[in-house]
Amino acid sequence: MKKTATSKPRPKVPDYCDVEVRHDDRGEPIWPAPEDAMEQARAFIKECAESGKKTLIVPDKDADGLSSGVILYRTLTALGLDPTLIDVHLVQKGSTIHTQPEREAMAAKDPAYVIVLDQGSIAAPPVVDLPSTKSLIIDHHLSDHFPNDAQVVSACHYPPVSTSSLLTYEICKTLAPAIATDCAYLACIGTHGDLGNTLKWSPPFPDMKETFKTYTKKSVNDAVSLVNAPRRTAKYDVITPWTALLASRDPKDLLSNGRLQSARAEINEEVEMNTHTPPKFSADGRIAVLRINTPAQVHPVIATRWAGFLNSKALEIVLCANSGYLPGMVNFSCRIARCARSRDPPVNIIESLKAAADLSTDGLKDRLGQSFARGHKEASGGIVPVEAFEELMSLLKIGEKPEKKDESEEPKQKRAKTIEKSPQKNTLTNYFRKP
Repeated sequence: MKKTATSKPRPKVPDYCDVEVRHDDRGEPIWPAPEDAMEQARAFIKECAESGKKTLIVPDKDADGLSSGVILYRTLTALGLDPTLIDVHLVQKGSTIHTQPEREAMAAKDPAYVIVLDQGSIAAPPVVDLPSTKSLIIDHHLSDHFPNDAQVVSACHYPPVSTSSLLTYEICKTLAPAIATDCAYLACIGTHGDLGNTLKWSPPFPDMKETFKTYTKKSVNDAVSLVNAPRRTAKYDVITPWTALLASRDPKDLLSNGRLQSARAEINEEVEMNTHTPPKFSADGRIAVLRINTPAQVHPVIATRWAGFLNSKALEIVLCANSGYLPGMVNFSCRIARCARSRDPPVNIIESLKAAADLSTDGLKDRLGQSFARGHKEASGGIVPVEAFEELMSLLKIGEKPEKKDESEEPKQKRAKTIEKSPQKNTLTNYFRKP
Protein backbone atom coordinates (compact mmCIF):
# COMPACT_ATOMS: atom_id res chain seq x y z
CA MET A 1 0.00 0.00 0.00
CA LYS A 2 1.42 3.37 -0.98
CA LYS A 3 1.97 6.00 1.66
CA THR A 4 0.22 9.31 1.14
CA ALA A 5 1.71 12.59 2.27
CA THR A 6 -0.34 14.40 4.87
CA SER A 7 -1.00 18.06 4.10
CA LYS A 8 -0.01 20.70 6.60
CA PRO A 9 -3.03 21.79 8.68
CA ARG A 10 -4.35 25.21 7.72
CA PRO A 11 -4.11 27.86 10.43
CA LYS A 12 -7.31 28.48 12.31
CA VAL A 13 -8.93 31.76 11.29
CA PRO A 14 -10.57 33.67 14.16
CA ASP A 15 -14.29 34.37 13.94
CA TYR A 16 -14.91 37.85 12.51
CA CYS A 17 -17.26 38.73 15.37
CA ASP A 18 -14.95 37.40 18.08
CA VAL A 19 -13.53 40.80 19.00
CA GLU A 20 -13.97 43.23 21.85
CA VAL A 21 -16.88 45.62 21.30
CA ARG A 22 -16.37 49.26 22.26
CA HIS A 23 -18.55 50.71 25.03
CA ASP A 24 -19.72 54.23 25.78
CA ASP A 25 -19.36 56.14 29.07
CA ARG A 26 -22.41 54.36 30.48
CA GLY A 27 -21.02 50.94 29.65
CA GLU A 28 -23.40 50.40 26.75
CA PRO A 29 -21.99 48.66 23.65
CA ILE A 30 -21.44 50.86 20.59
CA TRP A 31 -22.48 48.89 17.54
CA PRO A 32 -22.76 49.17 14.58
CA ALA A 33 -22.14 52.90 15.07
CA PRO A 34 -22.76 55.50 17.79
CA GLU A 35 -26.46 55.63 18.63
CA ASP A 36 -26.70 59.43 18.32
CA ALA A 37 -25.26 59.28 14.78
CA MET A 38 -27.74 56.53 13.86
CA GLU A 39 -30.65 58.52 15.30
CA GLN A 40 -29.57 61.60 13.34
CA ALA A 41 -29.44 59.47 10.18
CA ARG A 42 -32.98 58.21 10.87
CA ALA A 43 -34.14 61.80 11.32
CA PHE A 44 -32.49 62.76 8.01
CA ILE A 45 -34.21 59.87 6.18
CA LYS A 46 -37.61 60.72 7.67
CA GLU A 47 -37.19 64.40 6.78
CA CYS A 48 -36.21 63.42 3.25
CA ALA A 49 -39.27 61.16 2.84
CA GLU A 50 -41.66 63.75 4.24
CA SER A 51 -40.27 66.60 2.15
CA GLY A 52 -41.66 65.34 -1.15
CA LYS A 53 -38.51 66.60 -2.87
CA LYS A 54 -35.96 65.10 -5.24
CA THR A 55 -33.64 62.60 -3.60
CA LEU A 56 -30.45 61.15 -5.07
CA ILE A 57 -29.09 57.79 -3.89
CA VAL A 58 -25.39 57.24 -4.62
CA PRO A 59 -24.45 53.63 -3.81
CA ASP A 60 -21.12 51.93 -4.44
CA LYS A 61 -20.99 49.44 -7.31
CA ASP A 62 -20.56 46.16 -5.40
CA ALA A 63 -23.01 43.85 -3.61
CA ASP A 64 -22.62 45.74 -0.34
CA GLY A 65 -23.13 49.20 -1.83
CA LEU A 66 -26.00 48.25 -4.13
CA SER A 67 -27.80 46.35 -1.35
CA SER A 68 -27.42 49.42 0.88
CA GLY A 69 -28.99 51.57 -1.81
CA VAL A 70 -31.96 49.24 -2.32
CA ILE A 71 -32.62 49.06 1.44
CA LEU A 72 -32.64 52.85 1.57
CA TYR A 73 -34.82 53.14 -1.55
CA ARG A 74 -37.43 50.79 -0.04
CA THR A 75 -37.33 52.66 3.26
CA LEU A 76 -37.96 56.01 1.59
CA THR A 77 -40.89 54.67 -0.43
CA ALA A 78 -42.31 52.90 2.64
CA LEU A 79 -42.22 56.26 4.42
CA GLY A 80 -44.23 57.81 1.61
CA LEU A 81 -41.72 59.33 -0.83
CA ASP A 82 -42.94 59.04 -4.42
CA PRO A 83 -40.59 56.72 -6.37
CA THR A 84 -40.58 59.23 -9.25
CA LEU A 85 -38.71 61.62 -6.93
CA ILE A 86 -35.92 59.12 -6.28
CA ASP A 87 -32.97 58.90 -8.65
CA VAL A 88 -29.76 56.88 -8.50
CA HIS A 89 -26.26 57.92 -9.52
CA LEU A 90 -23.79 55.13 -10.36
CA VAL A 91 -20.18 56.27 -10.51
CA GLN A 92 -18.29 55.62 -13.76
CA LYS A 93 -15.47 53.09 -14.13
CA GLY A 94 -12.32 54.03 -12.22
CA SER A 95 -13.90 57.18 -10.80
CA THR A 96 -15.05 58.37 -7.38
CA ILE A 97 -17.78 60.70 -6.16
CA HIS A 98 -15.12 63.35 -5.54
CA THR A 99 -13.99 63.84 -9.16
CA GLN A 100 -15.35 66.90 -10.91
CA PRO A 101 -17.28 65.04 -13.67
CA GLU A 102 -19.12 62.97 -11.04
CA ARG A 103 -19.87 66.03 -8.92
CA GLU A 104 -21.27 67.83 -11.96
CA ALA A 105 -23.38 64.80 -12.98
CA MET A 106 -24.89 64.58 -9.48
CA ALA A 107 -25.55 68.29 -9.29
CA ALA A 108 -27.25 68.21 -12.72
CA LYS A 109 -30.01 66.06 -11.21
CA ASP A 110 -30.79 68.95 -8.86
CA PRO A 111 -31.49 66.90 -5.72
CA ALA A 112 -32.68 68.39 -2.45
CA TYR A 113 -31.19 65.40 -0.61
CA VAL A 114 -28.17 63.22 -1.46
CA ILE A 115 -27.47 59.96 0.35
CA VAL A 116 -24.05 58.40 -0.32
CA LEU A 117 -23.57 54.75 0.62
CA ASP A 118 -20.41 52.62 0.89
CA GLN A 119 -18.24 54.92 -1.22
CA GLY A 120 -15.37 55.37 1.21
CA SER A 121 -14.48 58.94 2.10
CA ILE A 122 -11.85 61.67 2.10
CA ALA A 123 -11.71 65.30 3.09
CA ALA A 124 -13.45 67.07 0.21
CA PRO A 125 -15.80 69.90 -0.74
CA PRO A 126 -19.55 69.31 -0.29
CA VAL A 127 -20.86 66.28 -2.19
CA VAL A 128 -22.56 68.58 -4.70
CA ASP A 129 -22.18 72.29 -5.39
CA LEU A 130 -25.78 73.14 -4.50
CA PRO A 131 -26.08 75.36 -1.42
CA SER A 132 -29.49 74.10 -0.34
CA THR A 133 -28.82 70.39 -0.85
CA LYS A 134 -28.43 68.24 2.27
CA SER A 135 -26.19 65.18 2.24
CA LEU A 136 -25.91 62.04 4.35
CA ILE A 137 -23.01 59.56 4.22
CA ILE A 138 -23.45 55.97 5.42
CA ASP A 139 -20.18 54.06 5.35
CA HIS A 140 -17.83 51.55 6.96
CA HIS A 141 -14.50 52.18 5.20
CA LEU A 142 -11.68 53.40 7.41
CA SER A 143 -11.69 57.18 7.37
CA ASP A 144 -11.80 60.15 9.74
CA HIS A 145 -12.28 62.65 6.92
CA PHE A 146 -15.49 63.41 5.04
CA PRO A 147 -16.90 65.97 2.59
CA ASN A 148 -17.73 69.35 4.06
CA ASP A 149 -21.23 69.91 5.46
CA ALA A 150 -22.18 66.22 5.21
CA GLN A 151 -23.99 64.36 7.96
CA VAL A 152 -22.09 61.14 8.63
CA VAL A 153 -22.74 57.77 10.23
CA SER A 154 -19.72 55.47 10.03
CA ALA A 155 -19.09 52.00 11.43
CA CYS A 156 -15.34 51.98 10.80
CA HIS A 157 -14.21 52.42 14.42
CA TYR A 158 -16.66 50.03 16.08
CA PRO A 159 -15.61 46.36 15.83
CA PRO A 160 -16.68 43.98 14.55
CA VAL A 161 -17.02 46.52 11.75
CA SER A 162 -20.43 46.27 10.09
CA THR A 163 -20.78 46.37 6.33
CA SER A 164 -22.55 49.38 4.84
CA SER A 165 -25.60 47.29 3.94
CA LEU A 166 -25.89 45.95 7.48
CA LEU A 167 -25.42 49.45 8.92
CA THR A 168 -28.13 50.77 6.58
CA TYR A 169 -30.40 47.87 7.57
CA GLU A 170 -29.88 48.58 11.29
CA ILE A 171 -30.67 52.26 10.74
CA CYS A 172 -33.75 51.67 8.58
CA LYS A 173 -35.43 48.61 10.12
CA THR A 174 -37.03 50.69 12.88
CA LEU A 175 -38.39 53.31 10.47
CA ALA A 176 -40.98 51.20 8.64
CA PRO A 177 -42.62 47.92 9.77
CA ALA A 178 -41.80 45.85 6.67
CA ILE A 179 -38.10 46.71 6.34
CA ALA A 180 -36.85 44.29 9.04
CA THR A 181 -38.25 41.24 7.24
CA ASP A 182 -38.38 42.37 3.61
CA CYS A 183 -34.81 43.71 3.51
CA ALA A 184 -33.01 41.15 5.69
CA TYR A 185 -31.87 39.16 2.65
CA LEU A 186 -30.39 42.34 1.15
CA ALA A 187 -28.35 42.92 4.31
CA CYS A 188 -27.13 39.30 4.05
CA ILE A 189 -26.20 39.64 0.38
CA GLY A 190 -24.24 42.83 1.04
CA THR A 191 -22.56 41.45 4.15
CA HIS A 192 -21.52 38.17 2.53
CA GLY A 193 -20.30 40.20 -0.44
CA ASP A 194 -17.78 41.99 1.78
CA LEU A 195 -17.05 39.48 4.55
CA GLY A 196 -17.37 36.16 2.73
CA ASN A 197 -19.81 33.29 2.92
CA THR A 198 -18.32 31.64 6.02
CA LEU A 199 -19.43 34.45 8.36
CA LYS A 200 -21.00 32.99 11.51
CA TRP A 201 -23.35 35.92 12.29
CA SER A 202 -22.40 35.87 15.97
CA PRO A 203 -23.35 38.75 18.31
CA PRO A 204 -23.29 41.72 18.05
CA PHE A 205 -24.31 40.94 14.45
CA PRO A 206 -28.09 40.35 14.32
CA ASP A 207 -29.51 36.83 14.46
CA MET A 208 -30.28 35.89 10.85
CA LYS A 209 -31.25 32.24 11.43
CA GLU A 210 -34.84 32.79 10.28
CA THR A 211 -33.64 34.70 7.22
CA PHE A 212 -31.38 31.84 6.17
CA LYS A 213 -34.19 29.34 6.82
CA THR A 214 -36.39 31.33 4.46
CA TYR A 215 -33.86 32.03 1.72
CA THR A 216 -30.95 29.56 2.35
CA LYS A 217 -27.30 30.54 2.48
CA LYS A 218 -26.70 28.99 -0.93
CA SER A 219 -29.15 31.31 -2.65
CA VAL A 220 -27.67 34.31 -0.84
CA ASN A 221 -24.10 33.35 -1.79
CA ASP A 222 -25.09 32.64 -5.40
CA ALA A 223 -26.76 36.04 -5.50
CA VAL A 224 -23.55 37.70 -4.28
CA SER A 225 -21.48 36.30 -7.15
CA LEU A 226 -24.16 37.26 -9.68
CA VAL A 227 -24.55 40.82 -8.40
CA ASN A 228 -20.79 41.39 -8.32
CA ALA A 229 -20.08 39.98 -11.78
CA PRO A 230 -21.35 42.67 -14.24
CA ARG A 231 -19.31 45.54 -12.77
CA ARG A 232 -16.18 43.36 -12.96
CA THR A 233 -16.54 42.94 -16.73
CA ALA A 234 -14.69 45.18 -19.17
CA LYS A 235 -18.07 46.74 -19.98
CA TYR A 236 -18.44 47.79 -16.32
CA ASP A 237 -22.18 47.20 -16.13
CA VAL A 238 -23.59 48.42 -12.80
CA ILE A 239 -27.14 49.34 -13.81
CA THR A 240 -28.08 45.69 -14.43
CA PRO A 241 -27.43 44.45 -10.87
CA TRP A 242 -28.95 47.63 -9.42
CA THR A 243 -32.15 47.10 -11.42
CA ALA A 244 -32.21 43.38 -10.61
CA LEU A 245 -31.78 43.95 -6.86
CA LEU A 246 -34.40 46.70 -6.84
CA ALA A 247 -36.94 44.42 -8.54
CA SER A 248 -36.15 41.37 -6.39
CA ARG A 249 -38.11 40.11 -3.39
CA ASP A 250 -35.98 37.03 -2.84
CA PRO A 251 -32.36 36.08 -3.64
CA LYS A 252 -33.73 33.44 -6.03
CA ASP A 253 -35.16 36.22 -8.19
CA LEU A 254 -31.57 37.06 -9.13
CA LEU A 255 -30.56 33.52 -10.02
CA SER A 256 -32.61 33.41 -13.21
CA ASN A 257 -31.37 36.76 -14.56
CA GLY A 258 -29.67 35.99 -17.89
CA ARG A 259 -27.45 39.09 -17.97
CA LEU A 260 -26.15 38.39 -14.47
CA GLN A 261 -25.45 34.77 -15.40
CA SER A 262 -23.56 35.63 -18.59
CA ALA A 263 -21.48 38.23 -16.74
CA ARG A 264 -20.55 35.67 -14.09
CA ALA A 265 -19.49 33.17 -16.76
CA GLU A 266 -17.37 35.87 -18.41
CA ILE A 267 -15.67 36.76 -15.13
CA ASN A 268 -15.07 33.13 -14.16
CA GLU A 269 -13.26 32.66 -17.47
CA GLU A 270 -11.23 35.85 -16.95
CA VAL A 271 -10.24 34.80 -13.43
CA GLU A 272 -9.15 31.37 -14.67
CA MET A 273 -7.00 32.98 -17.37
CA ASN A 274 -5.20 35.26 -14.90
CA THR A 275 -5.17 33.43 -11.59
CA HIS A 276 -2.14 31.24 -12.43
CA THR A 277 0.23 34.20 -12.46
CA PRO A 278 3.18 33.25 -10.20
CA PRO A 279 3.77 35.61 -7.27
CA LYS A 280 6.96 37.48 -6.47
CA PHE A 281 7.87 38.28 -2.90
CA SER A 282 9.35 41.23 -1.04
CA ALA A 283 12.89 40.71 0.25
CA ASP A 284 11.55 40.22 3.79
CA GLY A 285 8.87 37.77 2.59
CA ARG A 286 5.99 39.82 4.06
CA ILE A 287 4.30 40.77 0.77
CA ALA A 288 3.46 38.62 -2.24
CA VAL A 289 2.75 40.46 -5.50
CA LEU A 290 0.91 39.10 -8.54
CA ARG A 291 0.78 41.12 -11.76
CA ILE A 292 -1.97 40.82 -14.35
CA ASN A 293 -3.11 42.82 -17.37
CA THR A 294 -6.83 42.74 -18.13
CA PRO A 295 -9.68 45.25 -18.64
CA ALA A 296 -11.78 43.15 -16.23
CA GLN A 297 -11.83 43.94 -12.51
CA VAL A 298 -10.64 40.55 -11.32
CA HIS A 299 -7.67 41.70 -9.25
CA PRO A 300 -9.66 41.59 -5.96
CA VAL A 301 -10.82 38.02 -6.70
CA ILE A 302 -7.31 36.84 -7.52
CA ALA A 303 -5.84 38.52 -4.43
CA THR A 304 -8.45 36.75 -2.30
CA ARG A 305 -7.74 33.36 -3.89
CA TRP A 306 -3.99 33.56 -3.43
CA ALA A 307 -4.40 34.90 0.12
CA GLY A 308 -6.10 31.63 1.00
CA PHE A 309 -3.47 29.52 -0.75
CA LEU A 310 -0.03 30.95 0.10
CA ASN A 311 1.43 29.94 3.43
CA SER A 312 4.62 31.00 5.20
CA LYS A 313 5.76 32.30 8.57
CA ALA A 314 6.78 35.65 7.12
CA LEU A 315 3.91 36.29 4.69
CA GLU A 316 1.32 38.90 5.69
CA ILE A 317 -0.17 40.54 2.60
CA VAL A 318 -1.09 39.36 -0.90
CA LEU A 319 -1.28 42.12 -3.54
CA CYS A 320 -2.69 41.70 -7.04
CA ALA A 321 -1.84 44.53 -9.45
CA ASN A 322 -3.76 45.03 -12.70
CA SER A 323 -2.12 47.29 -15.29
CA GLY A 324 -4.86 46.77 -17.90
CA TYR A 325 -7.94 48.10 -16.11
CA LEU A 326 -7.36 51.84 -16.67
CA PRO A 327 -4.88 53.43 -19.13
CA GLY A 328 -1.74 54.71 -17.44
CA MET A 329 -2.84 53.45 -14.02
CA VAL A 330 -2.37 50.39 -11.85
CA ASN A 331 -5.42 49.14 -9.97
CA PHE A 332 -4.41 46.90 -7.11
CA SER A 333 -6.09 44.96 -4.32
CA CYS A 334 -4.55 43.63 -1.12
CA ARG A 335 -5.77 40.91 1.21
CA ILE A 336 -4.33 39.52 4.44
CA ALA A 337 -2.91 36.05 3.88
CA ARG A 338 -4.94 33.38 5.62
CA CYS A 339 -1.84 32.22 7.48
CA ALA A 340 -1.47 35.74 8.98
CA ARG A 341 -5.03 36.43 10.09
CA SER A 342 -4.44 35.39 13.69
CA ARG A 343 -1.13 37.26 14.10
CA ASP A 344 -0.59 39.41 17.16
CA PRO A 345 -0.42 42.33 16.63
CA PRO A 346 -2.94 42.09 13.78
CA VAL A 347 -1.81 42.83 10.23
CA ASN A 348 -2.95 46.28 9.08
CA ILE A 349 -2.74 46.59 5.29
CA ILE A 350 -3.35 50.35 5.19
CA GLU A 351 -0.58 51.05 7.72
CA SER A 352 1.80 48.68 5.90
CA LEU A 353 1.18 50.35 2.53
CA LYS A 354 1.63 53.83 3.96
CA ALA A 355 4.79 52.76 5.80
CA ALA A 356 6.22 51.48 2.52
CA ALA A 357 5.43 54.79 0.79
CA ASP A 358 7.07 56.66 3.68
CA LEU A 359 10.38 54.95 2.84
CA SER A 360 10.60 57.36 -0.08
CA THR A 361 12.63 60.51 0.45
CA ASP A 362 11.19 62.42 -2.52
CA GLY A 363 7.43 62.57 -1.92
CA LEU A 364 6.17 59.27 -3.32
CA LYS A 365 3.08 59.40 -1.12
CA ASP A 366 1.94 62.58 -2.89
CA ARG A 367 2.51 60.97 -6.31
CA LEU A 368 0.48 57.92 -5.30
CA GLY A 369 -2.53 60.23 -4.81
CA GLN A 370 -5.68 60.09 -2.71
CA SER A 371 -6.79 56.72 -4.09
CA PHE A 372 -3.84 54.92 -2.47
CA ALA A 373 -4.35 52.64 0.58
CA ARG A 374 -8.11 53.10 0.72
CA GLY A 375 -10.66 50.72 2.20
CA HIS A 376 -10.13 48.56 5.27
CA LYS A 377 -7.26 47.33 7.44
CA GLU A 378 -7.95 43.79 6.20
CA ALA A 379 -8.77 44.57 2.55
CA SER A 380 -7.24 47.63 0.95
CA GLY A 381 -5.87 48.72 -2.39
CA GLY A 382 -5.68 51.67 -4.69
CA ILE A 383 -5.61 53.26 -8.13
CA VAL A 384 -2.21 54.82 -8.74
CA PRO A 385 -0.06 55.99 -11.69
CA VAL A 386 2.16 53.30 -13.21
CA GLU A 387 5.41 55.12 -12.38
CA ALA A 388 4.44 55.63 -8.74
CA PHE A 389 3.44 51.99 -8.41
CA GLU A 390 6.81 50.84 -9.77
CA GLU A 391 8.54 53.09 -7.24
CA LEU A 392 6.52 51.45 -4.48
CA MET A 393 7.49 47.98 -5.70
CA SER A 394 11.14 49.04 -5.73
CA LEU A 395 10.91 50.30 -2.14
CA LEU A 396 9.35 46.99 -1.10
CA LYS A 397 12.17 45.13 -2.92
CA ILE A 398 9.69 42.92 -4.75
CA GLY A 399 11.44 40.04 -6.48
CA GLU A 400 14.76 40.71 -4.75
CA LYS A 401 16.46 37.93 -2.87
CA PRO A 402 16.87 38.41 0.90
CA GLU A 403 20.30 39.48 2.06
CA LYS A 404 22.50 36.53 3.04
CA LYS A 405 24.11 36.33 6.43
CA ASP A 406 27.87 35.99 6.85
CA GLU A 407 28.48 32.25 6.60
CA SER A 408 32.28 32.29 6.78
CA GLU A 409 32.61 30.61 10.19
CA GLU A 410 29.15 29.31 11.06
CA PRO A 411 29.03 26.19 8.80
CA LYS A 412 32.43 24.99 10.00
CA GLN A 413 31.41 25.39 13.62
CA LYS A 414 28.20 23.44 13.03
CA ARG A 415 30.05 20.61 11.28
CA ALA A 416 32.66 20.40 13.98
CA LYS A 417 30.00 20.37 16.66
CA THR A 418 28.11 17.55 14.96
CA ILE A 419 31.19 15.37 14.54
CA GLU A 420 32.33 16.06 18.07
CA LYS A 421 29.01 15.02 19.60
CA SER A 422 28.39 12.00 17.38
CA PRO A 423 28.83 8.66 19.26
CA GLN A 424 29.00 6.72 15.96
CA LYS A 425 32.53 5.49 15.23
CA ASN A 426 31.91 2.91 12.51
CA THR A 427 31.25 5.48 9.78
CA LEU A 428 31.36 5.05 6.01
CA THR A 429 34.42 7.28 5.95
CA ASN A 430 36.28 4.96 8.29
CA TYR A 431 35.04 1.88 6.45
CA PHE A 432 36.41 2.97 3.07
CA ARG A 433 39.55 4.64 4.42
CA LYS A 434 42.73 3.17 2.98
CA PRO A 435 44.91 1.23 5.46
